[in-house]
Amino acid sequence: MESRILVTKKDDRILTIKIEDDKIVSIQAESAESSGILGNVYVGKVRNVVKNINAAFVEFREGKMGYLSLKKYSDSIHTDGVPYQEGRVLIGDEIIVQVEREAVKTKPPTLSGTINLPGKYTVLISGDAGISISSKIKDKDKRDRLHDILEKYVSNEYGFIARTNSEDIDDETFENEIKYLAEKYSKMVKYGCHKARFNCLYEAPPGYISSIRDSYSEEITDIITDNEDIYGKIHEFMEQSQKTEINKLTLWNPENGKLDAVYNVSRIIEHALMPKVWLKSGAYIIIQSTEALVSIDVNTGKAISKKKDVEKNFLKVNLEAAKEIARQLRLRNLSGIIIIDFIDMKTEEYNSRLMDCLRQELSKDPVRTVVVDMTKLGLVEVTRKKVRKSLYEQLQVND
Repeated sequence: MESRILVTKKDDRILTIKIEDDKIVSIQAESAESSGILGNVYVGKVRNVVKNINAAFVEFREGKMGYLSLKKYSDSIHTDGVPYQEGRVLIGDEIIVQVEREAVKTKPPTLSGTINLPGKYTVLISGDAGISISSKIKDKDKRDRLHDILEKYVSNEYGFIARTNSEDIDDETFENEIKYLAEKYSKMVKYGCHKARFNCLYEAPPGYISSIRDSYSEEITDIITDNEDIYGKIHEFMEQSQKTEINKLTLWNPENGKLDAVYNVSRIIEHALMPKVWLKSGAYIIIQSTEALVSIDVNTGKAISKKKDVEKNFLKVNLEAAKEIARQLRLRNLSGIIIIDFIDMKTEEYNSRLMDCLRQELSKDPVRTVVVDMTKLGLVEVTRKKVRKSLYEQLQVND
């Protein structure tokens, strides 16, 4: 599957658009004026500890509070130099935390005491001396090679994950990135213990840079932008981190028309903010977000067959809807609990085919998405990990 990444500026937002098989499958919007907080590392101050939910609320920027689960909180760093111990988190403690998830609706940002520093080929994870290899790398010899290299660099302070992009990377490039991440982490910890609260110890790159870094290299054929400043920043990043792929970067030629118009960006965004999505068959789906969950309803609409085998027609509509729903979840960046009400089918074989199709389509999503089950009422439960705000929230004027 070939894909391309477009980066363009629209009003006060920078849009990062991913296209797969000539269809826009995801749009990420970020402020052009101010940087985001996702992935940033701060010296935070514990303002409250709530024992009954085993969590702490940490002020990581002046006036900005985050939620820190103490269940996952281990081997974290106090700026007083005292390592984390059971029961050590107290009101007033100053600790190093990373923003793991942006604020979603009324919920504050989620923080983590485990620091993740991602590169193109590997991720450094603090407090974990283990080694993990991407499940997408199937070849045993390649997995063993990557494991042997990483084993030389793990320590009591951190471990590593080999990303999918590392599958065919040469040893020297792989080891250089490992050393770079290890050095960055060591400096962060060393100097972080001497920094005052609310200091940012590590600023994650802009969203469009992260999207390029995190994309699977083998699939990306083009990286296109129509903004000279953005082109310069991407070029600088690729010179340092992805030099072999810099030929994929192109500055859009205005003689070819406006990038927005050629790729239909504004129209796709407009439709992605509407509740109704029409399918080619004449059926449609209704997508509605609430505080608790996202509900998706599939309707036959104009796709009513006059043939006797109505069940086959229902299956056809449901399969078409499943593919579009998987795309819409990515496009709108909908997350949390998702309930899908497909058209009821009595045939078990058809329901099984529908569930297989949905799982296959959702497996293409880079964000962890799980099909839980189909209930007795015929409702399909899906969960999608919350990382960023929905597209609707990202496009709001106020950050």
